[in-house]
Amino acid sequence: MTFLWMHMLWALLILPLVVAAYLHLLKRRKRHALRYASLSIVREAVGGGPGLRRHIPPLLFLAALTVMLLAVARPAAVITLASQRATVLLAMDVSGSMRARDVEPSRIEAAKAAAKGFIEEQPRDVRLGLVAFAGSAFLVQAPTTNRDQLTEAIDRLELQRGTATGSGILVALQTLFPEEEFDVATPPWMREDPLAGGGAALGEAPAAPKPKPAPVPPGSYRSGLIAVMTDGATTTGPDPIEVARLAADHGVRVFTVGFGSPEGEVIGFGGWRARAQLDEESLKAVADMTKGQYFRATTSDELKAIYRGLNRQLISERREVEVTAWFAAVGAALALAAAGLSMLWFARVL
Repeated sequence: MTFLWMHMLWALLILPLVVAAYLHLLKRRKRHALRYASLSIVREAVGGGPGLRRHIPPLLFLAALTVMLLAVARPAAVITLASQRATVLLAMDVSGSMRARDVEPSRIEAAKAAAKGFIEEQPRDVRLGLVAFAGSAFLVQAPTTNRDQLTEAIDRLELQRGTATGSGILVALQTLFPEEEFDVATPPWMREDPLAGGGAALGEAPAAPKPKPAPVPPGSYRSGLIAVMTDGATTTGPDPIEVARLAADHGVRVFTVGFGSPEGEVIGFGGWRARAQLDEESLKAVADMTKGQYFRATTSDELKAIYRGLNRQLISERREVEVTAWFAAVGAALALAAAGLSMLWFARVL
């Protein structure tokens, strides 16, 4: 709890004066009662009188005054609220293994349905984008608040060969930070073209690298996050762990969802067969490194439940919010209670 106008807390010094004035009135009333012995005789004849009950309304009024004086200092508290400026990037695996029918009606259709449900449950101010990855990764839908565009983008997804989970995370990260250039080394054995390379054209000097921003604590970036869903191990593209280090340095949380089993399953289509095997260790490492969380789903119902759980915890941020109105409301309620009890018990206001 902090106060925006700390200097106004000096007003609390009024409280001891109020208490002293109340005690003075009690003594004065007692001396006044002793002058009229007949009143004391009548009081003894009627009963014990109000006793401690007579102090309850003044105590409530004192509490109301205290809360009101605190409200004048404009109190503020850090609370968790739904983010009004968050961006969520969904990175979905569209590799060939997603056509497997061990999940009804198929893995890809179950993933699409879960993603659509996740999108519909998000606050309207949250921007969502869609990244698809197989042998390569590409931004299918730029972050938007238009839910119809996102749904149509999901419906347009088509399956391809390969699984480049690192590329999917990298494209999502580049979308969150479009002004930066991310350089991740791709091992030659994971490149689609081992002879491919970069560099400046003949006769041209290489461009000077841009200065890199200083790393921030993992998980500290609250304006965006990445949710990755895959059913297989990485076969091409950059190492997901290396990309996760970049995300961690930028404070971006990466939540990973493994869809399938670590034992794998042989998938056959288009005249070829391949084993789709989930690399849980890499997905867990990516989530841990970025302060995200790893989930595993083996059925469509589990996948939907995971997305519902993500919906409750992803889009939130801690902000300092002024709570003066709350203090004023509590003070008013206490003052009304003090006046009401005084009227009920003693037929007067304090």
